Amino acid sequence: MRPLACVIGDMDLVAPLGRAGIACVAVAPPGSPPTLSRFVRATIPRPEGCAPDMLLDALLRFGAAQPVKPVLYVQDDDALLLASRHRALLASFFCLPLADAALVETLVDKARFAALAARHGLPVPATRGPGDADDDWRFPVIVKPLMRDAGWPNAAKALRVDTPEMLSALRRRHGQALLVQELIPGPETRIESHHVYVDATGAIAAEFTGRKIRTWPASFGHSTAVEITDAPDVAALGHRVVRALGLRGVAKLDIKRGPDGALHLLEINPRFTLWHHLGAAAGVNIPALVHADLCGLPRPPVAPVRPGATWLRPREDWRAARAAGVAPLRWLRFLRDAAANASFDPRDPMPFLRGEAWNGLKRSLPGRG
Repeated sequence: MRPLACVIGDMDLVAPLGRAGIACVAVAPPGSPPTLSRFVRATIPRPEGCAPDMLLDALLRFGAAQPVKPVLYVQDDDALLLASRHRALLASFFCLPLADAALVETLVDKARFAALAARHGLPVPATRGPGDADDDWRFPVIVKPLMRDAGWPNAAKALRVDTPEMLSALRRRHGQALLVQELIPGPETRIESHHVYVDATGAIAAEFTGRKIRTWPASFGHSTAVEITDAPDVAALGHRVVRALGLRGVAKLDIKRGPDGALHLLEINPRFTLWHHLGAAAGVNIPALVHADLCGLPRPPVAPVRPGATWLRPREDWRAARAAGVAPLRWLRFLRDAAANASFDPRDPMPFLRGEAWNGLKRSLPGRG
């Protein structure tokens, strides 16, 4: 019996697993798109605001009932920390594609990551965390929360701060949960990435590079459109980081190319991301490779990655494209030609039709049948 893939994530993780013929279990809110996918055989409810101990208990109950250990996939930091901190318990019932526990804790905390990277001589921007002095910064700088979703009230992932007075006001408002970092000039399209899977032997089993096309908001926003690239210098920096940190498992390295072409390492996410959907569509299915390795199965073939392949999240990217002045017809061509779409897959239409479209219609017609 082929082991299941237990997915704490969205369709960008379910889709590449389904593409490889791997049956999934969706750990997601009831009625959300992943629970409606034809690739999903069962659901573990994860309501909005679900307490970690409740989710852990649900996972353990499910895992204990399976004849073969499922592989546990995580796509957000909360789930990553839950799985990592309880790995000894979860490992009795799941195969866990996780980096070293201490490294996970360090990478999720931006201040600890910056300190670690600096100790290894990696090219991180100048960074200061809680308790560090702010009196000699060259402004502007950027400010971001120490950890994702840690009470950060802004739609953007970071804020540009132009004066010491603005920085002091943010400190008073958010206490010590802030990171201050040197601003690397340039738009979000200068943010590139290295996506890598390092197997248990320390060998790089698969990799590809990419860059952002659009984000929402336009500055420091979340990706709405991205593309695969062929960037040897970005991959070379990724290899250097993997060796320096002894990284195992999957990781996404965010890197910004400065005006002079120099590369600056911004952060490392040791988990699955939306990029794995596009990678699979472009020839490198990292989730399927991980599944094969952890289950002792033959690895699926890895095709040469296809530079120029694109992914988008249509509703959000339509807004981002309009704000950037992209003509509607040009955007529609981009939508048509995208290799991966976060919302709609003609081979698996129900997550969009019954999940996004129908739920969106119900929200727009309150009180009606």
